[in-house]
Amino acid sequence: MTLRHLLLVVMFLGLLSGCAGQARKNLFVIDVDQTQKGHLMFPPDIDGDVPRYVYLGHLYGDRNFIDPEPRGPGLLETLGRILDFIKGDAPPRELYRPQTGVIDEAGRIMVVDRGSPGVFVFDETKATLELWQQAVGSQMFVSPVGIALGPDGLLLVADSELAFVAQLDRQGNPASTIGKGHLTRPTGIAYEASTRRIFVADTADHQIKLFDLQGKLLDVWGERGDGPGEFNFPTFITVRDGKLYVSDTINARVQVLSTVDGKHLATVGKLGMYVGNMVRPKGVAVDGEGNIYVVESFYDHLLVYNSRGEFLMPIGGVGSEPGQFHLPSGVWIDARNRVFVADGLNSRVSVFQFLGGGSESE
Repeated sequence: MTLRHLLLVVMFLGLLSGCAGQARKNLFVIDVDQTQKGHLMFPPDIDGDVPRYVYLGHLYGDRNFIDPEPRGPGLLETLGRILDFIKGDAPPRELYRPQTGVIDEAGRIMVVDRGSPGVFVFDETKATLELWQQAVGSQMFVSPVGIALGPDGLLLVADSELAFVAQLDRQGNPASTIGKGHLTRPTGIAYEASTRRIFVADTADHQIKLFDLQGKLLDVWGERGDGPGEFNFPTFITVRDGKLYVSDTINARVQVLSTVDGKHLATVGKLGMYVGNMVRPKGVAVDGEGNIYVVESFYDHLLVYNSRGEFLMPIGGVGSEPGQFHLPSGVWIDARNRVFVADGLNSRVSVFQFLGGGSESE
């Protein structure tokens, strides 16, 4: 067979493969672990405890998209697989070391992953998965750690190795960068819509740095130390109702600051060996009732506090079973009060539903 004939065959297979792809309509599912969905409640339903959370499932990658009518491969799909082999297509897209995520205005679940460097975009409505790996120009992501939503569909991704924040449009196209020359090791990132300011945790500099959307450095808060408003390797951050929550990781606490001027307002958690204490806090988030969630990565727990910083309950423990974690990192919450936890060494995102109530200690 001549090269010309081979190319014609490949083109023909490509057309058939495209038809096969259009013929199949996948469904997006979170409850991949069917045996446990809806049965794991937190706290466990014993001694009169009222469950506040229910386990929903996990995000992994391509395996979250299933054929609603599974069947053996037909001629078109078989030809498509042959074409995939000829083209040497990449293996299935799977989370490897997820860090944290966000939910955009279209309901897409966006997860940054350091092991497969980029942004995984799970679209529940369209039942599609994309992986955005381009940071700026021809530069690919190396170590994306933090992610936040900006205005008008803008996505902000902090890459700790590239030492800048990449701005992507809602289709994942690189727009510009923020922080070059100002950031040393950016990790956590948050955006405050009311002031149009970007907050970045610069872990190596032990500071929080503020930028506008054009990339101008507006202010720098904190220095290395263990006093109020001082930090020791801060990592993940979040903004809610005029408050900036900072995981002050090596100080084993979460600090709450005013977004107006950086004034210290409160401290959540302290170093200790008991459940509810902290050793290596990472992700931090706040739900619709004001509960504060902190990922305690050393003890593999998600710790829940009320709005006053009083400990309510733990979720998790080390392991790979549903409801367990292994070196978790980020946590984020959507408008439906679904709680997402990046379960790093288990290469997945665990999903729970907050059932409401119990936001204040009784």
